[in-house]
Amino acid sequence: MNMLKVGDKAPQFTLRDANEQQVALTDLLKKGKVLIYFYPKAMTPGCTVQAQQLRDHQQELEKHDVVTVGISPDAPKRLAKFTERDELNFTLLSDEDHAVADAFGVWGPKKFMGREYDGIHRTSFLINQDGTVAEVFDKFKTKDHHQVVLDKLAES
Repeated sequence: MNMLKVGDKAPQFTLRDANEQQVALTDLLKKGKVLIYFYPKAMTPGCTVQAQQLRDHQQELEKHDVVTVGISPDAPKRLAKFTERDELNFTLLSDEDHAVADAFGVWGPKKFMGREYDGIHRTSFLINQDGTVAEVFDKFKTKDHHQVVLDKLAES
């Protein structure tokens, strides 16, 4: 696992959203900076708290010209259910083969309740409009993720 660092060029990607539409990073960057947050699984407790906090603070993120995108290995159908159930106001993308997570360096060995397996490491990247990584967020609690990002944006 070789995670991207500040200053690295973000890998280009196109993934399907909850409506089976293709979404490309290049198109997202035309709207502003992009907060890409990788999360393990839709509708699980931690991922739900993180998504709800981002939902509730979207206006603050948008004031900083930030577009929020969540990426997980879930299928689009599950993403649609998550979006509807939690009234999410940002895009979720399906990385079923975890190729994008691999490219960002956030797919790898994990431990949970004594079990070892490969999965997504909960990490976020703030991508500048030129496609470079402005910030990497990998130390936060799911309920505070949005605030860590907003605090960093306030510094700039």
